[in-house]
Amino acid sequence: MKLLSYIISSIFAVVFFSLLLIFHPIQWLGLKFFGQKGHQNVVNIMNWFLIQSLLILGVRVQVENEQNLPENTSLIFVSNHQSTFDISPIIWHFRKYNPKFVSKKELGKGIPSISFNLRHGGAALIDRKDARQALTELASFSKRIEKNNWSAAIFPEGTRSKTGVPKSFSPNGLKMITKYNPEAYVVPLTINNSMESI
Repeated sequence: MKLLSYIISSIFAVVFFSLLLIFHPIQWLGLKFFGQKGHQNVVNIMNWFLIQSLLILGVRVQVENEQNLPENTSLIFVSNHQSTFDISPIIWHFRKYNPKFVSKKELGKGIPSISFNLRHGGAALIDRKDARQALTELASFSKRIEKNNWSAAIFPEGTRSKTGVPKSFSPNGLKMITKYNPEAYVVPLTINNSMESI
């Protein structure tokens, strides 16, 4: 059984990283020839494929939303964080709201597709060891959200909880985003059991 698990996990890893490699140049083409909207469309499609790749592991992603979220305004998605796979469902299922993520700056380089999207897609790349840089970047990010009528997505825990038990929330990022987006709606998200897919 353990051998089968290794084989399936290896197949998933190959498919997952192949998708990142395939979509990296497609993102570049989308941005170059169709601008921000074209790039975002490519990102949305890529994340649909990344979600489907989880089926290799027998993992189904289910999003439950019984709320009628307002449109034509910014939303601020505030979520707990359990694994790398939390992000794709948010991007895909809430794609019409154009969620842009607050991320650590280390992810802005070296990862096919993901780093490109973070650098060119409107995300905030913050240095968690440099409070001044983080606040300046969050202020710029918050203004971009307001100007473009995008939405923000933030994990106030700051890092993943591998046990599923939420860590302490840091309120500073959320405070900065709401300061520059006073008309935005805060939308709490709860992620369950994604750490089991790691």
